[in-house]
Amino acid sequence: MQSQLYIYLLPVLAVVVGYLISLFLKPGSSSGFKLLLAFSGAYLLSVTVLELLPDVYQNGNSEIGIFIMLGLLLQIFLEFLSKGVEHGHLHLHEKSSFPVLLLASLSLHSLLEGFPLDENTHLLHGVVVHKIPVAAILSVFLIHSNLSKPRVFMFLAFFAAMTPLGNWLKNNIEVIAEYSQYVNAVVIGIFLHVSTTILFESSKNHSFNATKLGVVILGILLAYFI
Repeated sequence: MQSQLYIYLLPVLAVVVGYLISLFLKPGSSSGFKLLLAFSGAYLLSVTVLELLPDVYQNGNSEIGIFIMLGLLLQIFLEFLSKGVEHGHLHLHEKSSFPVLLLASLSLHSLLEGFPLDENTHLLHGVVVHKIPVAAILSVFLIHSNLSKPRVFMFLAFFAAMTPLGNWLKNNIEVIAEYSQYVNAVVIGIFLHVSTTILFESSKNHSFNATKLGVVILGILLAYFI
């Protein structure tokens, strides 16, 4: 078990870093940003497959696969609402006074990914690495929207709070803790969809170049050895 303060602070710090990145880079076109996105996808996928997935199957529960598929389907629905911000899509032409659907989908995604964070240090780091580019893309969208700066910061603060809140709920609501294995399976489905989509969509024409391949391999190796 890890320090709860550590679990609560790192996801929030990731959003702050993502916002700062958005001020200096153009996530929609920066090659460096796309490599960061590819690295985050590889790292998150590796942690999910190597550590989180075996954990939920260790008791031999045959129903786990159903919940993994439900998580995958849930993420597809959430991305229909968010237009794919979770894996790098940026839609600056879509203006809104307050993007309620985007807020709801990203917040639910972040809430769920917080549930298993105190069970695995590597998973915590994977979520943090994944959240940085997502927060950067979200920040760019908000900065270029019709929202005032106070609303932008309110939106980002709400988004940042969701992951720590998810872990807090798991540890303080008895019924959630009782069914945490099934919630974790849903989270696995979410992570599998997000990470694989990142890997296959973050290159032009869905192709791998040598640099991206190296970044992906680095992400996998770090997830395995660290």
